This record gives sequence, structure tokens and C-alpha cells, in this order.
Amino acid sequence: MRKKELKLVVTFHTTAEAMALEKAAKERSLLGRMIPVPRELSSGCGISWTSPLELREELLSLMEELQIEKDEIHEIMV
Repeated sequence: MRKKELKLVVTFHTTAEAMALEKAAKERSLLGRMIPVPRELSSGCGISWTSPLELREELLSLMEELQIEKDEIHEIMV
């Protein structure tokens, strides 16, 4: 079991948006991974992207550039 850490969690309305971010982040070698939406949160599609907090601005810029729509961004222990 992974040790819980404070991370950035991005939720999405659709699975397509989540998968688009995953593909773009991997192409740019940004750290992160897909996870089920944590119980504390709710989301339309049920999956989310988690990354280290320091990548917040990079992820937001990437999503804006590629027009990937997010539901919400949270900083929580995952």
C-alpha cells in the first residue's frame, strides 16, 4: 500500500477528458497517474488524475492549451 501524501487531484466530467490529460501528460513526461476519484470527492466519470503539487501550473497550462475541461482541482491526501 502506498503511503498517503498531499497531492493534486484533478476530476473530470467525462472519461474522455481524463484520458486526454493522461496521454498529454505522458507525452510530456509529467509525473502523475490515473486513480479512482477519492471518496471525499465526487466526479461525473469516476476517474481522476493525481500529480505532485508542484506540477499544478504546468498541468493547468497543458489543459488550457489542449482545451481539456476539468471538473475540479483539489489538494488532498491520496
